[in-house]
Amino acid sequence: MNKSAILHIPMSQYAFGLDEKTVVIRLRTAAGDLQCCNLYYGDRACRKTPVEFTKIEMRRLYTTEDFDFYEAIIENCYKRLCYYFELIDEKESLLFYGDQFEHETVDDRSEYFQLPFNHRADIVSVPEWAKHAVFYNIFPDSFATGKRFISGKSTEKEWNGEITRGLLGGTIKGITENIDYIKGLGANAIYINPIFVAGEYHKYDLLDYYHIDPCLGTNEDFAELVAKCHNEGIRVVIDGVFNHCGWRFFAFDDVVRNGEKSRYRDWFYGLKFPVIRPDDPEAYPNYECFGYERLMPKLNMENPETKEYFCNVGKYWIENFHIDGWRLDVASEINDEFWREFRNTVKKANPEVLLIGEIWESANHWLDGTMFDSSMNYDFRRHCKRFFAEEKDDAARFNERVVNMLTRYRSQTIQVQLNVLDSHDVSRFLSVCGESIENYKLALLFQMTFPGMPMLFYGDECGLTGIIEKDYRRPMQWNKKMLLTDYIKTLISLRISHEALQVGNFEVVAAKQNSRVYKYRRCLKKENILVVINMDNNMVSLNSSEMNGTVLLSEKLLDGKIGGKGFAVISE
Repeated sequence: MNKSAILHIPMSQYAFGLDEKTVVIRLRTAAGDLQCCNLYYGDRACRKTPVEFTKIEMRRLYTTEDFDFYEAIIENCYKRLCYYFELIDEKESLLFYGDQFEHETVDDRSEYFQLPFNHRADIVSVPEWAKHAVFYNIFPDSFATGKRFISGKSTEKEWNGEITRGLLGGTIKGITENIDYIKGLGANAIYINPIFVAGEYHKYDLLDYYHIDPCLGTNEDFAELVAKCHNEGIRVVIDGVFNHCGWRFFAFDDVVRNGEKSRYRDWFYGLKFPVIRPDDPEAYPNYECFGYERLMPKLNMENPETKEYFCNVGKYWIENFHIDGWRLDVASEINDEFWREFRNTVKKANPEVLLIGEIWESANHWLDGTMFDSSMNYDFRRHCKRFFAEEKDDAARFNERVVNMLTRYRSQTIQVQLNVLDSHDVSRFLSVCGESIENYKLALLFQMTFPGMPMLFYGDECGLTGIIEKDYRRPMQWNKKMLLTDYIKTLISLRISHEALQVGNFEVVAAKQNSRVYKYRRCLKKENILVVINMDNNMVSLNSSEMNGTVLLSEKLLDGKIGGKGFAVISE
């Protein structure tokens, strides 16, 4: 038995409550190592000694080249658990508890793994609506000036003596006038990049957190947008830039003018007096910034005044404009205490508000239910890039990456990960695919049939391309032939029509080495939907049981065979 591969972490994604009566327990082992894995659990607070244990045979949930992942779901569970594992291979049977391998049980219940109390407050709870969301991401300056129109013209406005700029003419009214277009695609949620008063066109160098940038419109325009979205059944999530502000933000301006005497000196990180705004964009400023960007001084969220100010910002847009969520910029660089207080503040205003952290790496630390509901799943893009765009990974290697995404968080969290192929910070995925429509379509199919919230970036549906920033943020091409619009509409409709594709379990059916055919199944109650993706150039045959189902959607499927770069979605 390969003991070094065995992993269990109490009170984590390996042991958590789904609700107050249901607990999930997981175990990782070496691939193909065990013949059987059993879970024994008992009431850690019972008055009998020894504890009476109940046995459950664990289900092998996923298999990769290196590991097997086992899972048991305990229903009508004790609130206080002690538990251990029985591991059986061809040669021996071992017990695993307290991070040790043993041959027999003990009377002392404290030596076993523990879930001290399956407490309501510790159970990760995410907004129900988010489990069914399909997002359309809008970069406001680039999207629309009016109905099916963007001017492409730069703008300048004055705000309290400061100049704000737009580059391409997009406005809030432009979004409002095209909500019918977004609804027509099938999206039921929008995420809008920053819209508050800021100096540059991207609006990440903020001057005022309580007003819409005048280049984009007014607070009244935004209220109208949210109302129209809600009337059309579309949720609205906006960008919260709280890691840093703009260098003309009132508090930083006061620090520059008044130096160490400024009442706002503790609002910022790493100030060295006198604070100087350098003219040279390549200069290293004498204050902490977002990266080394002099226009964006870093805020100090440990300071009680700063923390209170930005928690109030979070609450203000929920209470007064009824937004449905915040996407939180540079979330991993802000201290945990602030995020916990921010969550408590905005969830009191509306418990169904969705909080999405911009975290490019594994976000487990922030997804324990005390900070965010979700994160931007850039790993999803990275893994799809290797399999669909670059064609570097075979199905087995791709599956390892997929299983990692499915097992690193609690089940509730997996359902609301924001699965990203494109965003305002990365090259267009179609460009990464070498502008291969076939490859891109298969990546989109995977995105729309994978657990989590799929997100389109404006213009994906008309085949926008771009490797560098000015290109991947180019204006929406309203007059361009919509190369992928019908296909994307069909995918979204498929997802929304089948609850299994939204919240069903994910089962891997086939993912072999030296093959580029990936098969998986989404299962919910009596609904099973099989997806077969053929990234090979050769044809692949479906077996007889697969052909017995109803084909919901396919390309290059003929006489039970899928051609190269084709697919089939089958209701079994």
